[in-house]
Amino acid sequence: MAAKPLKFKTASDLLKFIAENGIQFIDCNFTNLLGKWQHTAQHASVFDKDMIENGIFFDGSSIAGWKAINESDMNLRPDISKVSIDPFAAQNTIKIFCDVYEPSTGKPYNRDPRFIAKSAENHLKKLGVGDASYFGPKAEFFIFEDVKIHMDMNKVGFEIDSPEGPYNSGRHYNEGNTGHRPHVKGGYFPESPVDSLSDIRGEMVTVMQSMGLSVEKHHHEVASSQCEIGFEHSTLTDSADNVQIYKHVVHNVAHSYGKTATFLPKPIYGDNGSGMHCHQSIWKAGKPVFVGDGYNGLSETALYYIGGIIKHARALNAFTNPTTNSYKRLVPGYEAPVLLAYSARNRSASCRIPQADQPNAKRVDVRFPDPAANPYLAFAAMLMAGLNGIENKIHPGDAMDKDLYDLPEKELASIPTVCGSLRQALTALKDNHDFLLKGDVFTKDAIDAYIELKMEDVEAYETMIHPIEYFMYYSC
Repeated sequence: MAAKPLKFKTASDLLKFIAENGIQFIDCNFTNLLGKWQHTAQHASVFDKDMIENGIFFDGSSIAGWKAINESDMNLRPDISKVSIDPFAAQNTIKIFCDVYEPSTGKPYNRDPRFIAKSAENHLKKLGVGDASYFGPKAEFFIFEDVKIHMDMNKVGFEIDSPEGPYNSGRHYNEGNTGHRPHVKGGYFPESPVDSLSDIRGEMVTVMQSMGLSVEKHHHEVASSQCEIGFEHSTLTDSADNVQIYKHVVHNVAHSYGKTATFLPKPIYGDNGSGMHCHQSIWKAGKPVFVGDGYNGLSETALYYIGGIIKHARALNAFTNPTTNSYKRLVPGYEAPVLLAYSARNRSASCRIPQADQPNAKRVDVRFPDPAANPYLAFAAMLMAGLNGIENKIHPGDAMDKDLYDLPEKELASIPTVCGSLRQALTALKDNHDFLLKGDVFTKDAIDAYIELKMEDVEAYETMIHPIEYFMYYSC
């Protein structure tokens, strides 16, 4: 059973909890533009009401994509409504989500991903379309035994290993090779001993629950060494917070087992990659806005929302698929949803309408995002695209309920697709971002900083010599 999330109404309530529970350190967490959690731990003896209300100063120039050295001071303010016990700390420690502020103005920092997510929620309310947006992300990941990465002038490559890998079917083990492992693309829902990761996932679930997540399930995914743990949906910012806890737990439980976990979208050639399907809906006055009498029980508003996602999908890719590796997964003709269409039954469509037991569960599942995404930016951008569709009544056209990968070539060519590379996605974002600027949710400054930061990835990737080039061209 999940522990209740720790939420405190006043600074005094939090300080009382710290004293009564022997808390030694207060770990203040924030998220950078790339989506990674960063932290600074304050000792309980200095953590007081003044620090809670006025924050902690830190060097913003040392955070990628944030501040120049001549304006480096930034302010980190704890959000006492989002607190959890850190189960991995040797000393009694609590983790607190923090927001980033500009000391010179006292206002939230426009490049803080969590502030952008909160701004998107506020924009929804101001438009009057709804008063809450719910997101249910399903982030997949891989667990390996060993990872070697080579990045030298004369040696470039990687090597991963897992007992589950089909590449180990003929390997000699001192204790014997049992032969029980998933085949390529054969790892969906196997029973043990083929599924060798059930216990480690079970422990991940237990730890997530201790940190306040309401976890619904865990299972093996299609690829060998691939897993998924499902937690309950929540409002946009809270759900993004939960993704950060989810990743923290997955990485650290794997580490405690002497293993290593990764949210890299496509870590293995020839097998499935990891997605982060995002179930989303809008509610108003306690009622679901997406329920109606249209296609598969959708409202016209829901169809317009889908229309906005499809129209802006290529710009969204910059946030939902933010790595060069993301586009090793988004390849036409495979299982990843690259075709910009919607369907109630077709999992190859980029927007799926899941079957729901009751009308209140009606939602849209956007399937092209992957777990390398910064959840705050990705969720906020998708909401803004959907709202733009609603405002401008962008209809997505007819649903595509046939097998999209078995269509005649001419019909297939008429369906738009997601981007084929990170460079394309960043170009699309540069050319199409006005919908993100509405309500000052994203600022031009934040978007430009993000593009500049991600272009460093593109240039590093495009200039690095790849081993396959030696294989294909060395004797040319």
